[in-house]
Amino acid sequence: MNRLIEYLNLFGIIALAVLCAAQWQTNGQLNHDVERLDQMRIEQTAKIAEQDATLKQTSSDLDDSRQRLSISESALKDAEVKLAVAAAERDQLKANLAKWTAALAARDDAIRKLSAERNDAIQKFNDLANKYNALVPGSSGGK
Repeated sequence: MNRLIEYLNLFGIIALAVLCAAQWQTNGQLNHDVERLDQMRIEQTAKIAEQDATLKQTSSDLDDSRQRLSISESALKDAEVKLAVAAAERDQLKANLAKWTAALAARDDAIRKLSAERNDAIQKFNDLANKYNALVPGSSGGK
């Protein structure tokens, strides 16, 4: 019986050694997994920080783009108003030009008529002077 207890004790010690070796191997694997996961956590934390910085920069760029777009839209509206005013002025100038051209044409016609009337009057005066000179003896055009 003593021998049996010794064998059982030996078997128990061997089983305990195998169990300790298995536990040791499992603990080693777990420690390796913990280190790998901790390294992944550090890498992901750095990546998240980098993405946060990129996100902040992108957000800042987006805000700047929105502000520029707003300014551009305002400038576009101002330009459209100025363009409408300029178009109205252009139309007014075209109308004034047409009136001015018509007035010039009327003036030119009046000048032509007056010139023709003047020429007719001069011609009539000259004819009258010639007739007078022919009727009055001793009258010679210039004294």
